[in-house]
Amino acid sequence: MKQMTKSLALIAAASGVVLGVLTPLNASADSRTPALKWTACEGSGLDPRQQCTTVPVPMDYADPDGPEIEIAVSRIRSENPHARRGALLLIPGGPGGDSMNDPSGKGQRLPKKVRDAYDLIGFAPRGMAPSTAVDCGLEHRDLARTTLLPWPSPDGSVDATMAAGKRISDACARNGGELIRHISTLNEARDLDRVRAALGERKVSAWGVSYGTYVGAAYLQLFPQRTDRVVLDSNDRPDPVLAERLWLAAFERGAEDNFPEFAAWASAPGNPDRLADTAAEVRPLFLRLAARLDREPIPWPGANPEELNGNVLRQSMLDSFYDPDDYPALARLILAAEKGTVPPAPAGPPEAVMQNYTAVGAATICNDADWPDDPEVYREGVAESRAKFPLTGGMPRNAMPCASWPWEPKEAPVHVTDRGPSNVLMVQNERDVATPLSGALGLREALGRRAVMIVNDSTGHDAYLDNGTACGDAAVSRFLSTGKRPAKDLYCA
Repeated sequence: MKQMTKSLALIAAASGVVLGVLTPLNASADSRTPALKWTACEGSGLDPRQQCTTVPVPMDYADPDGPEIEIAVSRIRSENPHARRGALLLIPGGPGGDSMNDPSGKGQRLPKKVRDAYDLIGFAPRGMAPSTAVDCGLEHRDLARTTLLPWPSPDGSVDATMAAGKRISDACARNGGELIRHISTLNEARDLDRVRAALGERKVSAWGVSYGTYVGAAYLQLFPQRTDRVVLDSNDRPDPVLAERLWLAAFERGAEDNFPEFAAWASAPGNPDRLADTAAEVRPLFLRLAARLDREPIPWPGANPEELNGNVLRQSMLDSFYDPDDYPALARLILAAEKGTVPPAPAGPPEAVMQNYTAVGAATICNDADWPDDPEVYREGVAESRAKFPLTGGMPRNAMPCASWPWEPKEAPVHVTDRGPSNVLMVQNERDVATPLSGALGLREALGRRAVMIVNDSTGHDAYLDNGTACGDAAVSRFLSTGKRPAKDLYCA
């Protein structure tokens, strides 16, 4: 995932209506949206009930009569028309993810009473194929995980990161076309209201996950009266100035929250991938190995980059912390590296998919909020982060391509408030590497009386029906099917 200030004018304008070009809070979508034509979806392994269509939306909402793009939408209808309440938007994470296959996938894990109540609606956000798509034509090396998340050099230098960001932003300016300038969280929320109107729904319910909680929060701000029941799962802090830059910094806390769980697992007797006799030994072992790989990388043919270095190990740690089921893969990588070897290179998505994902991710992050362009800001941040949070090696305070992005944001970041219906249920794991509890509490505070929050005593990203608790899952399912929320914030052990 891409997780990311210099314009005080934009900051001062952060409100429900900014710069005079945002859709007013009480506005509905264009009533001229034509009737939808549903067809069979392309792809394998899909539920035969799933249908697909496209919805036209303005490329630029400041020019609603200008060029249009298409948003691809998928649907599985309610399983019981007599119990149907409406439509449930499945809002994906990212930025750079889509939910086109989710009605056939995670949507089918929903309890039947929820599937009875809703048409399950997936979509590909603007810029993501099969919607009107963008591509920056990046060099292969710039699609590496350790480039997309800005890991500094082993000595803490940010020079290579700044250079990579300049290459990426220049490529997006050259190859991204006009659409790349109009990809943002607020525009995704506006697109969703066009989808709502095209579906013929007066109100819409939603289940947003990870970055999807930010999109959901934006929709709550722009169209509060168009919302029915809203679940926000694994929540980002909605800072009205820093936006995604603050999410990147959250990896510091997320790694610290999660490492003790990994250490306990990795030192458990009987574990075939055991790393140490005690949990206390695992952290120094990891840090020593990362430092050694900084000095002496191991060749890793087929990987990107083609070596196992300290930052690749650190990134592998973060990736494995999204789901405790991935702990064995990290442990085996550590065991192999200690012997000077590597496992087979992990298979990644096709390059065309990575190009599309990366372009949308960069565009969203950089168009959502302004980033400093002074390298010294990042040098100081990286040095402080490396000293305080050695697990993440300074990456969370380094520069994304936004430091060289050729365009200023068109509007201020989402400003979440407590104004609007009290119809939000947040669900959050206590130990989440990407969206830590500390950030979720920031969204809970911003929403105020609009929200109730469930905190699971659980580890991993994606809480509802995945890495959460039976107690939390039951409460979310009850809310979606009946509208009943817990009377107050709930802790699920």
